[in-house]
Parts: sequence; structure tokens; C-alpha cells
Amino acid sequence: MGKSQHVVPRPGGWGVVGERNARASSIQPTQDRAIRDAVRIARHEHSEVVIHGRDGKIRDKDSYGNDPCPPKDTKH
Repeated sequence: MGKSQHVVPRPGGWGVVGERNARASSIQPTQDRAIRDAVRIARHEHSEVVIHGRDGKIRDKDSYGNDPCPPKDTKH
């Protein structure tokens, strides 16, 4: 499984930051566009997307890896 991709607030927009990375992979003007970038990367790396709110707290997670015991996700 690859690095989790975190969608975090950045000055002027939203960043996609790989787990343990200091620099953002991309900066987008909206959270929605940053989430789309993070999902694309997570699907390629079979990892997880962690979405943070404006306050920096985690507000949602989605897994795009091969989870042997997946949760019953009711939002999609």
C-alpha cells in the first residue's frame, strides 16, 4: 500500500500532501479539485485519501487500496 494522500488547507487554496512529505504534490483553488487529485493519486498507489477541514482536523477518509476487510461505506 502506498502513502496516504492528505487534502489540507494551504494559503490560497488546498494542497495534496503525501504522508511524511513536506511539500504538496499539488495546490488547487478548491477543496473539491484537491480531493479529485488526491483520489487519482491514491487509486494509482492503492492508498488512502484523508480529507482535512479548514481547521486542520480530519473530517473524512476513503480507501482506494486492496482492503481485505472493507467497511460498509454508506456515503457512496
